[in-house]
Formats: sequence, structure tokens, C-alpha cells
Amino acid sequence: MGLTTLCYIEKDDSYLMLHRVKKEHDINKDKWIGVGGHFEEGESPEDCLMREVREETGLTLNSFHFHGIVTFISDQDDGVVEYMCLYSSDDFSGELISCNEGNLEWVKKSKLHQLNLWEGDYLFLKYM
Repeated sequence: MGLTTLCYIEKDDSYLMLHRVKKEHDINKDKWIGVGGHFEEGESPEDCLMREVREETGLTLNSFHFHGIVTFISDQDDGVVEYMCLYSSDDFSGELISCNEGNLEWVKKSKLHQLNLWEGDYLFLKYM
């Protein structure tokens, strides 16, 4: 079982998206996703969220909104289950840094459908 966070950071009717093109053997290779990642030992969802956003973007979330838990069941890994805590934030500070997992880019919400997203992401993005 995996526990992860995913955050969509908002500014000027855009989301900060991460184009995953830098890591080898990346399950998200060539996909566009929000920012986040796996829990570390003893972390709460909020601790993981804050750490992952800071590590991947250089930004500090001043506040955030919890949208729910998304359950993924892999049909490729013998039914492995991942629980992803989904967040968004439009209240942040700091300056963007370069991310070692991919390229960060502000993308207009109206253009998200043109990106290579996971099929499931389209579902929850329209409800956020």
C-alpha cells in the first residue's frame, strides 16, 4: 500500500504543473501532474504535502484545501493500492526553483485538456 499527496497550486486561473521528463524509470514519465509524493516515516498528510511542495517547487504553502482521498488500484502491480490525499492551494510564498523530477510550468486551466495527463486526473480536476 502506498500513501501519497498531490497538490494543485493555483495562480491567475492557472495550475502549476510538473512535466515529468527528468527521471529514469518514472511511472509518471512524460505525464503532466501536480506536485507531491510519497509519505516519509511518521509524516502526517499535511507534513508530506508541505515537504513535497517545498522540495519540488521551492514554494511554501501558507494555507491549503483538502479535497479528499483518491484510491488507485494498479492492474499492473498485482492490485497494489495507493491512497492519494488531494489538495489545492492559492496561498503560497517563495520563488520557484528548478525541479529534479521534471519541468514546472504555469498552465491555464482551460488548456489542461491539451496535456498528457493521467485519465483519472481529468475526473478529479473537473470537480476541484
